[in-house]
Amino acid sequence: MKSTVRRIAAPLTALVLAAALSSCGGGDSGSSSAKKSVTLWMYPVIADQATSDTYWKKVETDFEAANSGIDLKIEMQPWANREEKLAAAFSGKKGPDVLLMIPDQIPQYVKSGSLAPVDDVVEPEKDKFLPAAVPGLTVDGKIYGAPIYHTVTTTMYNKTILTKAGISKPPETWDEIKAAAPKVKAAGFSMLDYAASPEATLNLSFYPLLWQAGGKVFADDGKSVTFNQAPGLEALTFLKGLWDEGAISKTALGSVNTVADSALGKGQVAMAYTSVPSDAATVAKTWGAGNVEIGAPLTGKKQVGYGIPGGLVMNAASSNTDAAKKFLTFMIQPAQLDALSKASGYYSPRKDATYASTDPNAAKFKDALQYAVPGEANPSARQIMSFLSTEIQAVLTGKKQPQQGLDDAAKQANDLLSRQR
Repeated sequence: MKSTVRRIAAPLTALVLAAALSSCGGGDSGSSSAKKSVTLWMYPVIADQATSDTYWKKVETDFEAANSGIDLKIEMQPWANREEKLAAAFSGKKGPDVLLMIPDQIPQYVKSGSLAPVDDVVEPEKDKFLPAAVPGLTVDGKIYGAPIYHTVTTTMYNKTILTKAGISKPPETWDEIKAAAPKVKAAGFSMLDYAASPEATLNLSFYPLLWQAGGKVFADDGKSVTFNQAPGLEALTFLKGLWDEGAISKTALGSVNTVADSALGKGQVAMAYTSVPSDAATVAKTWGAGNVEIGAPLTGKKQVGYGIPGGLVMNAASSNTDAAKKFLTFMIQPAQLDALSKASGYYSPRKDATYASTDPNAAKFKDALQYAVPGEANPSARQIMSFLSTEIQAVLTGKKQPQQGLDDAAKQANDLLSRQR
């Protein structure tokens, strides 16, 4: 068996795109005796590269051993330019047979007819999943994703910085953050980690603040946005105030939700509020494990965090649906999911998971699951996120006032939603 696990470089060159778009339907569907080919686009959900390579090589080996007539091709994709590459692939009815998606991505591709439902794969196992796992990957009553992991985010503190700033109790609320910020700045550090690049997902930056303020991205009927109402203004005003006071590093303008090379990872920021278990493991190497403290999700008007199921979806243009479904069925079994949980630091989406992390922080992350929301699904969610990301950066850099930025983003969003009714 020849290894096909490979990484695709971040720049989206014409050559790379052309090769990627040719992936779907790689098997010979015209001959029943021909070996089928299933291509998977996977993203770096396992942060450590060596661990990721080992895990996916074993998946490839074990799946092909159990399915001798199927050649599994795993192509590791970068997070960068993900949306552009997916849109290009689906618009040409090309791309991989199977790929990873999260709840707020799925509706737009269901609407465009790019995804095929996988109810027949998931239904037999449905009662074995955590309560939110399958619903988070369901659109209009049909299941479009086979859950393979569940994330959770919560606060993470650098105890060294807090001690140097004379802060004995880590801030747990917005008011406590505002009170602690001047002390942290006087000690020579930034208070709060924030990813302000338009390339960063708002699910890990602005949206948790919006939810904590009691707000929502979309109206209940999904036909308009509400983030420019009072809770949204409160959230952006809170963020802008910290920015103006120097409580957020100016490097945040280029930050894209990564930790290792960020100001936070380098030990220059006191706390983050959307950290995942792998982030704690990463910063422990630079801060020292004893200086990492995990807390509960932040509280504004509400205590809310972010956590989602990640699911494998099937390309509706695939010519190898039977083989693709065999792979999905293989991936949602306990052996694969327990191993993925161990490798990634995320949680298994199954209730019958047997892997128990020995990480002392694992229990604290698991406690945060009770506060997790999976975002707000809408076919236009990703486009609207890009509108709002750009306007938030304009507010932070002083080009617009908070209400103006929110209103401008809302106008673009509502115009888009009105055209899609």
